[in-house]
Amino acid sequence: MPSPYRAIFEAPGTASFSVAGFVGRMPLSMMGIGIVTMISQVTGRYGLAGALSATLAASAAVLGPLVSRLVDRHGQRRVLRPVTLVALVAAAGLLLCVQQQAPDWTLFAFTAVIGCVPSVGAMTRARWAAIYRGDERRLHTAYSWESIVDEVCFIFGPILSIGLSTTWFPEAGPLFAGVFMTIGVFWLTSQRATEPVPHPQQGAKTGSALRSPGLQVLALAFVATGAIFGSVDVVTVAFAEEQGHKAAASLVLAVYALGSGLAGAVFGLLHLKSEPSRRWLLGICAMAVSMIPLLLAGNLPLLAVALFVAGLSIAPTMVTTMALVEAHVPRTKLTEGMTWTGTGLAIGVALGSSAAGWVVDASGAEAGYVVPVVSGALAVAVGLLGHRRLRRPAPNREGQRERDDNSGVGQHQDGGQPVA
Repeated sequence: MPSPYRAIFEAPGTASFSVAGFVGRMPLSMMGIGIVTMISQVTGRYGLAGALSATLAASAAVLGPLVSRLVDRHGQRRVLRPVTLVALVAAAGLLLCVQQQAPDWTLFAFTAVIGCVPSVGAMTRARWAAIYRGDERRLHTAYSWESIVDEVCFIFGPILSIGLSTTWFPEAGPLFAGVFMTIGVFWLTSQRATEPVPHPQQGAKTGSALRSPGLQVLALAFVATGAIFGSVDVVTVAFAEEQGHKAAASLVLAVYALGSGLAGAVFGLLHLKSEPSRRWLLGICAMAVSMIPLLLAGNLPLLAVALFVAGLSIAPTMVTTMALVEAHVPRTKLTEGMTWTGTGLAIGVALGSSAAGWVVDASGAEAGYVVPVVSGALAVAVGLLGHRRLRRPAPNREGQRERDDNSGVGQHQDGGQPVA
């Protein structure tokens, strides 16, 4: 492991909570695609599969920030364990209804409750922020490491979920996603030494982290970005089935994540001094442009190559996003702030997967790749319109005052510009 990555694990407990976070994040890449595969296997209805995946994402978008706000106020252990148990019961209900061929409304009801599953990635990033607050270099490397972990999950998660559901039994993918969630969350919350200190009074007084104008831009742009991810997942499964190799969809999606993971690993070794908001905007533009070749891929090998190239812009953009969130959101609301970006992604996944499912049912899989192209264009539009808000935190934000008080100087990580 290169020395910048070794350095971040010098703090006690960091390796342990990082591994627990990896296990707990596997459902992020397994549950949605597992539901799509399960429903398409049992019913053959991609529209229903996409709608259920959208319901899961939309529910997570609504419930995720609420759970994270409670975490900021009361701590990870007190909140995550009961919430995880609720999600597990709902997942069990969904699998039972699918097996018994229950009415569609029961599938939507249980899927909606699964959405309370905690954002484990936000929890681990909050622990890194608590350990290395003020050390921008190590925090950049830590966020890069977390992006690598995310992409490793997206490499192996879809392979495992689709593989289990297609070769064993349809419900196997979501079932194992629940197992990973249980192990990861309970292991993570057992590590009290690295758990961020809760802030019950401050969190109750100042309202939602989404009041930050910069966070609003990031969350809205990530709605369009999430639509890219959600539509690519659904359309790729359908495209692979049209090609007669449905199980190969997991490998193609793994290549997509591999490109992102490799780019994130390199990005974490760099010590960049350019303005984060400018890097973020370039990353959004690169993601949008990389969707266009998907329309031209006529077979699975070419599609895999196109997705690998498309993945190269993902992790660096995500790392920069976390740095911007940390700059724009008060320390007492950091977990919630990070979850809001995930909420934007979840809403986008809901819209993208639904739209992709409808397009696939109506016009075929190849036409479905129009959805991520349009989503990328919308992300660029939001980025261009909101870029000014991201250039530096507003001077009257609580988070900026805390950064100034802690550093003793009127500078912040967005290029070191003086605060007005």
